[in-house]
Amino acid sequence: MKLRARLAVATIAVMLPMTFALFWYDASARHRAAEQNLTEFVFGQMPVAREACEAAPSSFGGELRPSRALGPPHSHRPPPEEPPRGEPPHGGPPHGGPPHGEPLPRPPRPRAARPAVVHAYDETFHSENPDAPAVPEALARAMEEQDVAITSHVLPTSSVEILARMPWGTGPCAYVLARGTTDPTWGAVLPESNIWLLPTVAVFAAMLLALGPVVRRIRKLTEAVQRSASATYADAVLIEGDDEIGVLARSFNAAGREIRSQLEEKDQREQALRHFLANTTHDVMIPLTVLQGHLATLREDAAAGKPVDVGALVSAMDEAHYMASLVHNLAATARLEAADVNLQRSEVDLETLVKRVVGRHKPIAKQLGVSIETAVPGEPVTVSADVTLLEQAISNVTYNAVRYNRSGGHVAVILERVAKEAVFRLRVVDDGPGIPEAELSRLAERGFRGNEARSRAPDGQGLGLHITHRAAELHGYRLTLRPSKYGGLEVELEGKLGAPPG
Repeated sequence: MKLRARLAVATIAVMLPMTFALFWYDASARHRAAEQNLTEFVFGQMPVAREACEAAPSSFGGELRPSRALGPPHSHRPPPEEPPRGEPPHGGPPHGGPPHGEPLPRPPRPRAARPAVVHAYDETFHSENPDAPAVPEALARAMEEQDVAITSHVLPTSSVEILARMPWGTGPCAYVLARGTTDPTWGAVLPESNIWLLPTVAVFAAMLLALGPVVRRIRKLTEAVQRSASATYADAVLIEGDDEIGVLARSFNAAGREIRSQLEEKDQREQALRHFLANTTHDVMIPLTVLQGHLATLREDAAAGKPVDVGALVSAMDEAHYMASLVHNLAATARLEAADVNLQRSEVDLETLVKRVVGRHKPIAKQLGVSIETAVPGEPVTVSADVTLLEQAISNVTYNAVRYNRSGGHVAVILERVAKEAVFRLRVVDDGPGIPEAELSRLAERGFRGNEARSRAPDGQGLGLHITHRAAELHGYRLTLRPSKYGGLEVELEGKLGAPPG
């Protein structure tokens, strides 16, 4: 059900019982007023009609109109003495004219009042008039304890019935059963014209008018949210007012921002995965093809009984080592490019890590004719780091120093512990061809490769230093690239010492 219909139904559900209650209250008030007036009328008229009732009880009964001498039903004044015909009362002018030239009083507006119907009964509630109705048992029982009994109704009706004990209490007119109606003559609380319903209708109309703008704002908010959803929540929902609908609009905007953030994070992850798959497929196929060619040559030479081609074997080992390094770099790149990189920090012994990296690269360095040495301090160098990323970063720098060096070249991996500053300093120095000054600042960019690197290893992809730079950035380390005094490149990694908290 729509909100407008729901509110209208709720309003009607509230107004109908209220209207019924007002009608019931009006009918009940009219009924009580008529009962009171009918009681006063009977006790005011019956003393006058007693003589006629007792003289002819078999014919007494029916409509009993107010006596002119007694005035209206509410009046109990004694009847005035009638002046002689043709003389004005109290010495007034003849023919009922106003005394002393005063204007004639305006006669009261006549009312179409239905007269009360009365019947007389003796002490046993028997009436000698055959047309008189039987006295209801409930009224007869009530007369044992009171002088006036009134017929009770679950719902107020227009009929009023009372049974009254007369002051004389004996004779054929000891009790009088009177019946009347709730005619306006007998009194009422609410106006007869039901004009009191106008405020009720006005309240109902005011509620509908007040609900109209609320429903329109909710519809506008619904359309705005639908437009925002169709635009992948890129468009914000227009906020109107500071009420609950405005709060709802702001909540939609907050939810839209969160959804956009999650969508962007998902897109970044998918993009990283696509890059990883594309790079893996493209970059691994080249060294794998070369490796397959070298292995085929070695197999043919072995089948022909020829001596082992050392050059082909070295090249095959180089390609295998490169593929292993490439797969590690691609995996590290995919992890580093994710939106929420979570470092798995632990206590890392840099001396052990450096020795492990150098030992891994010694076989390929030996085959390429490059000498690789390491120097470490005599005391432990402990840091809080993600051991996988940090080892990959140092391995990339060492691998580049070996791979892009010349035959007969040298690579030195030097680890220092600066106790005064509570930092470590790791340097990888080579005497290779080096990097021009103009290219140093761009070496850490993803995919960038210097001219010398492209010429010496055209199948590379430029991920090594980019991973090293990103890993250093996440750990809070400082990475510096400068020309080596030996003619090659010097890469320096500096960071704080210390074990992880807890």
